[in-house]
Amino acid sequence: MSQIFSPPWWAKNPHIQTILPVLTKVDKPQLRRERLELSDGDFIDLDWQGSPKESQPILVIIHGLEGSAQSHYARRMLAACKALDLCAVVHHHRSCSGELNRLVRGYHSGDTQDLQTSLNHLKTQYPGSRLLAAGYSLGGNVLVKYQGEQQDSSLIDRGVAISAPLQLGSCANRLEKGFSKVYQSYLIKQLQEKMRGKIAKPELQPLMPINKRDIERLTTFYAFDDKITAPLHGFTDVDDYYTRASGLPYLRQITKPTLVIHAKDDPFMTHAVIPSKAQLSDQVHYELHENGGHVGFIDGGSPWRPQYYLEKRVLNFLTSLETSVC
Repeated sequence: MSQIFSPPWWAKNPHIQTILPVLTKVDKPQLRRERLELSDGDFIDLDWQGSPKESQPILVIIHGLEGSAQSHYARRMLAACKALDLCAVVHHHRSCSGELNRLVRGYHSGDTQDLQTSLNHLKTQYPGSRLLAAGYSLGGNVLVKYQGEQQDSSLIDRGVAISAPLQLGSCANRLEKGFSKVYQSYLIKQLQEKMRGKIAKPELQPLMPINKRDIERLTTFYAFDDKITAPLHGFTDVDDYYTRASGLPYLRQITKPTLVIHAKDDPFMTHAVIPSKAQLSDQVHYELHENGGHVGFIDGGSPWRPQYYLEKRVLNFLTSLETSVC
């Protein structure tokens, strides 16, 4: 069954769809933090809303680049889960929970190992609970890649990827053009700040592939990923990273129900992220909308109190028993 998203007249512009949700106040959720110590000496944090009741599902929220449990989309999803009495937990990428991680490495768009660690922990603690997942932007790419890598072994029973940059190279190129450069600058400044924090640690400074002065010159994702992301995470260079970490090739390998939601007007993307029918497995439900921006999808309300398509659609898919492809 196809789904139709229709923005109100005042929110047809992709930048309004992308920026207004960030500026709209969403109540801060009451969360309980759990820290997972990792085998490499680092840590990741889980933020819980509620506790799963016997055999009830858990929704795992996977945030985007430099996001957290406090991101607008996470707050809205947590509020929607609370209204349904659905237990939810936010998986934080390293350094995104408010505290710099211990190691020189951080996280990246293809980092499925940390997600697997969180999922293993959840399955061990709550073996009777089905695991559902919603991944946003970078987190959506991680989710798609994880589902494709693990196939039948995936611990996620049903997943949704929203505004996922499934072709990283084309998305990095898009963010160097036009108004999209504003988004790139905003995110790069946050990444640079974290790198400055790591260089300030005496034990990490000798391990960094770049010095403090050169960090300021990395003003595009392509440059940042080439000089920092790739070498810190075992990739030959930026092109090797973009090739191996992009989620698009994994769509055909997915064997558990997974919904992918894109907007044609997403200012972070190009049409290179749009899969052909041949690139989709029969368990991938794909929705491509004309409008929606990047993790926006405002479908009503007013500019002062916008309403959203995402929470309704995501939770409908995740909690539905239907298996037909959309």
